[in-house]
Formats: sequence, structure tokens, C-alpha cells
Amino acid sequence: MSNMKHAGSAAEQDAAELKKMGYEQELHRHMGGFSNFAISFSIICILAGGISAFPLALGAAGGASIGIGWLVGGLFATIVALAMAQISSSYPTAGGLYHWGSTLGGKGFGWCTAWFNLLGLIFVVASVNFAVYDFFFKTLIAPMIGIDIATLGYTEQIGSIAVITTIQAILIYRFPKFTTKITDISGYLIFVITVVLILSLLVYHQGGLDFSRLYTFTNFTGTEGSPWPKSEGMVFPFLLGLLLALYTITGFDASAHTSEETRDAARAVPKGIVSSVIYSAIFGYIMICTFVLVMPDVATGVKQGFGFFDALLNTLPATLKSVLSIGIFLVNFLCGLACLTSTSRMMFAFARDGGLPASGWLCTVSSTLKTPVAAIWVSAILAVIATLYAEAFSVLAVGCAVFLYISYIMPVAAGVLAEGKVWKHKGPFNLGKLSKPIGVLAVIGGGFLVIVGVQPPNEKVLYVTIAMLVVMVVFWFLFGERKRFKGPPSIKE
Repeated sequence: MSNMKHAGSAAEQDAAELKKMGYEQELHRHMGGFSNFAISFSIICILAGGISAFPLALGAAGGASIGIGWLVGGLFATIVALAMAQISSSYPTAGGLYHWGSTLGGKGFGWCTAWFNLLGLIFVVASVNFAVYDFFFKTLIAPMIGIDIATLGYTEQIGSIAVITTIQAILIYRFPKFTTKITDISGYLIFVITVVLILSLLVYHQGGLDFSRLYTFTNFTGTEGSPWPKSEGMVFPFLLGLLLALYTITGFDASAHTSEETRDAARAVPKGIVSSVIYSAIFGYIMICTFVLVMPDVATGVKQGFGFFDALLNTLPATLKSVLSIGIFLVNFLCGLACLTSTSRMMFAFARDGGLPASGWLCTVSSTLKTPVAAIWVSAILAVIATLYAEAFSVLAVGCAVFLYISYIMPVAAGVLAEGKVWKHKGPFNLGKLSKPIGVLAVIGGGFLVIVGVQPPNEKVLYVTIAMLVVMVVFWFLFGERKRFKGPPSIKE
């Protein structure tokens, strides 16, 4: 009985905290602390980006991009996560970054943050589901069930991605509690499969382990199998290799986007953000280092390109390879499921405050299921459309990371300037005297990763970013968005 009373009082406190920020409790608070952690951990999913984006690093500066580059990128991501976690503890709302940006930097600043975050999230869903089909279904599952991958063309690609995304949308809309449960399971599966994968590759590896591979710099740009055109020197190839960590360790804002569905959000959300990043950084590092160590040699791994992983699995017994293949395909599907959940909550929150066209419709919540119906389906449709581009994965992978990190550092930068002024209320997760130093480091580190992400040959992402800024300026000043858009209820005119 006392536990029920405690749960009831916690729910009332969460609703009261939300009320202070001008919102009613519309979504169902069915997520505990682990569920909040699991959704970010499932989106980061080292078995997704850690595998599909691995050639982006290995084909850059070789083993050093793995052994050293991941540590550098992981450190930056952890610092950004700490800064975001502190803000999330003060403002535990759906939409997270958009609300923080508006509260700390003004409604126009928050509006820009929202658009970068929303586009980044749509690209995340698109890139993950593209990889579910192209890297994991075609490479691992199709041969197991007798499908000749040579018969799979562009039409099959788009159709399969649409089916995958539709199934995810149905689960999120019709079965929200079940979706939370399988996302929780995904958190455990990632741990278990990663450990089994690492041990299996080490046990069945023939020969010794050359650890010098992990800190040896070799410029593989422009060579056979490398995704990068030729670049001179060693500095720029190493910077390109950071995109592995940049793409993999992202999406942890999902813990913030599901704040209004999380119990004791002011404590659980920041913990979910930070712990998902730290665990992913540690386990991901061990996994990708294992890939490098068990390869015949690094040059061969580069030549294999995106087929490197299938080559590694082929060194295992057939039954073990099949079990691992099915498990990896499943967790990547669940990664896409978690991504779509996060995107729909962001779209719902932004629409709730009038930030999107047809906002009144997009913030519709099912009266029985308590899920944002329109936001789920529009997010799914936009994600499928994003995969229609022929060079989908490379552009989507880099683009989502760049846009998300822009949206991460914007409210953090506003928080550094607003702390002690507009931002006087701190939540239970408080960095104390380290608050501003960590905030400044987060902006510098995150900004550095963004700059790396838009360098050639990723100039297409830079062009999209510039185009977005131009469109936002036009809509904000010329189309009257600054007068129409009121921002969160807590923002005073």
C-alpha cells in the first residue's frame, strides 16, 4: 500500500512540475528509470552505428581512428551529455531541447533549435532503418532464408524500408506499453549480444592479437574500400574517423523527449542521458577494437568496406553466426523503433506550442492510448521519404549527427549565458561549480565535431545546413513566424 501511495505522490509531483511549465499531463507516465535509459541506449545502439559506420573510421586513419578516435569522440559526447543532463533536470518536458532553448535563449533561439533537432531525428530514423534493410537484412538475413541479394534493387529497398517503418509506427501508436517493454528488452539484448559477439570473435580468432593496430596511423583515404576520397597528411583523415563516434553516440536526447512519460523525470531523465552515453562508449570501444584485432590485417579490413562485418562473422561456426545475425538484425529494428518514438515526441511537443504547420492536428493525442497519433505517422512518412535519395546512408548518417549535435550545443550555450540570470532553478542533477566549465567544453567539443562533419567530402550536409538557416531566416522574419509563434507557455512576451 505504501508503494502505491509513493507512486501516486511521485506522479502527482511530476504533473505539478509540468503544470508549472504551462502544460497539462496528456501523455501516459508509464516509464521507469531503466526504460528512460533504455530508449537512449537503444537509439545509440553500438550494434547499429558501431557496425554500419565502422568503415567510415577504418577507411580514414586506419586502426588509430578506432583505438584513439573513439576515445576522443566518446569524451566529447560524454561532456555534451553531462551539460544536457543538468538542463533536463531543471526542465523535464517532452521536446526537451526545444523547450530548453526557448526558456534559456528566447523563443526564436528555441525555434531554431527545434528545427535542427527535428530534422536530425528524422534523419536518424531514416539512416537506422536504411541500415536495418541494406546492411543487416541484405547482408545477414537474406542469405539465411535463401534470397538472392542480386535480385534486390531500388524498388525492394524502398518497399522494405517502408514496411519496416510502418510496423514500428503501428507498435508505437497502438501498443505503447508493449513498445516500452521491448525497448527495455532491447537494452538487455544489446549488452548480451555485444558480449557474445566479442567473446566469439576472440575465441575463434586464429593467431595472436596485435594491439599496435589500435594506435597506428595509416592514411587509407582514396584506397580501395575506403569511403573517403584521397586526402593528404594524417590530421584530416583522423578527424574524418571521428564521425564513427559522432554518428554512433548520438540520439541520447530521447531520454529528454520522453520526460513526460517518465516517472520522477527530474532525476531519471538526466541519469538516463549520462548512463546511456557512458555504457555505450565503454562497450562500443571494446567491440570496435575487437573488430580491428581479429581482422587478417587492417588493409584487408579497409578493402572489404561495408562487407567487413560479414567477413568477420564468417570466421564463426554457422549456427553461432546465424544466432548473432538474427539478434543483431532484431536490435537494429528496435533501435529504429526507439528513434521513431523519440522523433514523434519531439514533433508532438513542438506542434503543441504552435511551431509546425498544422500544429493543432500534429499535437493530437489518442484519448484511449495516450499516444501522439498524427506526430507518429508524419514522422514515419518523412523518414521513409528521406531514404529515397540514392546516396542515402552516408548523407543521412553524417547529416543526422551534425544536425543533432547542433541542436545539443545550442541550449547548452544558452544555458552557459543564462545561468544565474534567467536560469536560476536547478534540478536534482546539479553540476555545481563544474556547470559552466562543462557547458563551455560541451559547446567547444560539440562544435568541433559539427565542423568535422561538414568538411569535404560531406559538403552536401553543409549545403543542407546553410539552406536550412536561409529558410528559417525567411520564415522567421518575412513570413511572420516570429509574431505568430508564441513559444512554450512559460516564455513571457
